[in-house]
Amino acid sequence: MPPTPAAAEARPGPPDRAGGDACPGALRLHSADDGALARVRLPGGLLTDRQARVLAGIAEQLGDGALELTSRGNVQLRGLSADSGPELGARLRTAGLLPSETHERVRNIVASPLAGLDGAGHADLRGWLTELDRRLCASELAAGLAGLFLFALDDGRGDVAALDADVTLIATPGGGALLRLGRADTARRIAPGDEVSAALGAAEEFVRALRSTGTGAWFVRDAPDLLDPGSVPLPAVTCDPPEPGPFAGGLVVGTRFGRLTAGQLRRLADAAPELRITPWRSVVLPGATGPAPDGLRAEPGSAWERATACTGAPGCAKSLADVRTDAAAALERGVPGLPVHWSGCERRCGHPAGQWVDVLATGQGYRVTAHHGAGYDGQTSQDLTTEQMAEAVAEARRTT
Repeated sequence: MPPTPAAAEARPGPPDRAGGDACPGALRLHSADDGALARVRLPGGLLTDRQARVLAGIAEQLGDGALELTSRGNVQLRGLSADSGPELGARLRTAGLLPSETHERVRNIVASPLAGLDGAGHADLRGWLTELDRRLCASELAAGLAGLFLFALDDGRGDVAALDADVTLIATPGGGALLRLGRADTARRIAPGDEVSAALGAAEEFVRALRSTGTGAWFVRDAPDLLDPGSVPLPAVTCDPPEPGPFAGGLVVGTRFGRLTAGQLRRLADAAPELRITPWRSVVLPGATGPAPDGLRAEPGSAWERATACTGAPGCAKSLADVRTDAAAALERGVPGLPVHWSGCERRCGHPAGQWVDVLATGQGYRVTAHHGAGYDGQTSQDLTTEQMAEAVAEARRTT
């Protein structure tokens, strides 16, 4: 059954920051029901094949044997023991995955994953990415950013620009970029050579403004009036993420809810000397050809495309359902379409940006809502059984 109109639900505003930034990192572990969790930042989602094998070994020897890809192109390790932090940190340092202990949680940088590979876009981005990460780690002010503050480097095709990052650089023809702040519909024009300085400068300006005003926001979208957004009209940012399958520069491999076993990650590392983790929880393998390892996808047109879910029960104590099991059953007979995200509680961890279908566990079943941009102004179902939820999701993905 499709979602039916319902009374407008009360939706939470910006999160309460009074409790401090508890975002996990590689050194600050988060305690979950299935053990400690570590989040390893990968600027641009980039991994060498050697680094991928190191992460696979850590997952097997210290964790639960698997890795999770996040919506910021990072990697999570779960099932760690509470005292595994020192050994984890030592292994990551040796692999070059922990260049700064003071800034490791703020190295959140996504980049167009096909930049420099398929002939599209206006910039390769590798230079911007390397310089931004280096200067970010060297900035004392940047250490004051929240652990989820996000930079996006878009090569001009509009893919990661559509993620509504806090600071976005969009490459323009002939060099230079537009600098977008938060969800502003205008931008600042940046001259060639000044792109990284402008991006980092905006983030530092945000930290200064927070300190001077006493504002408790973590993200630019929560306090848009603190920064001048510029006056250049923003181009359309509607490019879809790369589909699973081969392309002129390599292979895109899709995952199920961003989960990779250690063995699957090793086989991906065998296929290419570089891996690019995308914000859509897929992996780009430059220069590789198929097939994908067992359990992964290298063909477009599946209901699993743009389908995500939080950890859910039993890994998360706050979850009201085993959302991944229920979502998998729904997707096996579902249809492709709009992004869809299953959440075990009202926090909606890991949900996508833009327009998406929101599937929320209620404790009595699920509620399905069409989510438009920054608001929840679509139609909402009443509580549904798991069976009804699958039908409602399929209908919403087709028609919303």
